[in-house]
Amino acid sequence: MTLLIGLAVRSSVLLAVGLLLSACLSKRSAALRHRVLATSLFATALVMPFSFALPSWDVTLPAGLIDASPATIPVLTGPAPSSTPRSTQAPDVPGSSLPSADAPRSIALLVVVGWLAGVFVAACPLTVGLIRVRRLAARAPRVDDVRWLQVANTVADRYGLTRGVALARTDSPSLLATWGILRPQVLLPQHALDWSPERMHVVLSHELAHIRRHDWIVQMGAEMLRAILWFNPLAWMACTRLRRESEQACDDEVLRMGVGGRDYAAHLLDLARQCRRPGHTWASALPMAHPSTLERRIAAMLNTGLDRRAPSRRALATLGIGLLLVTLPLASARARQAGPAPLAGTIYDATGAVLPGVEVALVDANDNRWVAMSNASGRFDLPAVGPGKYVLEVTLTGFRTLRQEFQLRDTQDWDRAVTLQVAELRESVTVRESRAMLPKHLKPSSGTEPERVRVGGNVRAPRKVKDVRPTYPASMHRAGLTGVVPIEAVIGRDGTVSSVRVLSAQVHPDFAIAAVDAVRQWQFTPTLLNGTAVEVVMTVTVRFDLEG
Repeated sequence: MTLLIGLAVRSSVLLAVGLLLSACLSKRSAALRHRVLATSLFATALVMPFSFALPSWDVTLPAGLIDASPATIPVLTGPAPSSTPRSTQAPDVPGSSLPSADAPRSIALLVVVGWLAGVFVAACPLTVGLIRVRRLAARAPRVDDVRWLQVANTVADRYGLTRGVALARTDSPSLLATWGILRPQVLLPQHALDWSPERMHVVLSHELAHIRRHDWIVQMGAEMLRAILWFNPLAWMACTRLRRESEQACDDEVLRMGVGGRDYAAHLLDLARQCRRPGHTWASALPMAHPSTLERRIAAMLNTGLDRRAPSRRALATLGIGLLLVTLPLASARARQAGPAPLAGTIYDATGAVLPGVEVALVDANDNRWVAMSNASGRFDLPAVGPGKYVLEVTLTGFRTLRQEFQLRDTQDWDRAVTLQVAELRESVTVRESRAMLPKHLKPSSGTEPERVRVGGNVRAPRKVKDVRPTYPASMHRAGLTGVVPIEAVIGRDGTVSSVRVLSAQVHPDFAIAAVDAVRQWQFTPTLLNGTAVEVVMTVTVRFDLEG
């Protein structure tokens, strides 16, 4: 969907530039205006490929004139846990609810399907027209009349044409047009063999001008682009004006060949009467006597003050460079909306599986709080918020509570990916000894089992299968000293303790060594997350105490 929006915006800018520039050149020749429109349409066709090939630069759009801070947007956030203070929950608004996570995707799919359907409908007339013209030209006999061939060769020589041009007489009474690329053809109506030499000269001068200017391929490319941009009225306007300027430019070529304006207008009117139906039936060709442009063209023929010159190479080079300077930055630009926008994301565990039923809370700088729950696909949706600093709190039983500070700035910041880690185990061991002067032998004890992790079915907590009790250090016992050793241990995937470290520097080394030696010998069953063994962190507190 983003691609279609970018296509619409970029194409609109380039087409508007072409149409505006063409309007500003109303006093110049039709050939120059045609080149302006053709170049702008060509740039429009290239802007999307360029946008993928060129390096991008971001353009941040303003957030809007209306203050849309999180505190001013009431939404229904769903049920909040009882531990959340009521005063910090988002207000309940009747009839309001968060949109489903699948709703934007469904809308985007509908937009894409609608666009493709529009392309198909818009391309059908052009495709059908091409098939009809091809079939008609295939069965049309070549014109071998010496008069026609002589006139065609004379006009081709004056235009400097090196390509062979075929003349074919169709069985249609209304088709007088040019089509084709490598082997162009001039399609003549049934009654063409009865024309006078003057009319033959006028008609072939006009049609061969189309061939020399490559108007057919330009117009067909514009029609295909219009089918792709069927939703953009500027594309329709540009294609219509392109065809009109093409006909007038060829009229100017005929007048520059020495044909008088009044004589040309008389021939054109007579041809329009004989070819009464050259409209959309032959949209894939370039009909000479199209009634929609007849009045304007005749008025231009009789206006002796019009500029009929062909554009110079310098003018064409300047035009191409100017539109290129507009196209390249436009293709590289990436507009980013700086909010406000709904904050959404997906919750995963360490194995990459999604987690449903996770409580997600968003807190702003003013301690306003919004709460949502992840759905079956792990997606959560929070209300529209603007740029700024926030705190995201994610809570699920059996996993570590996540509290993440972040800042919303660019567009992609409004879509979060959150990975939760398995919660820590906690173990507390107390080693007691009497205050007698002589140390006593400490009998091994079965000890305490580690506290089970409360999970929602995704985590199977480890169970201690080998317990080793710490031994009270003899030096500390003789000195009558006690102590507490906080330890962080990592239980590996195989259930063994892979690493142990003391968390406090205020512990006597003898107590620390005794506690670490014992914890290193513990063994557990593997911790399973979604059936996969994972490492888990365990916090152990060992207390050395003396009785009496």
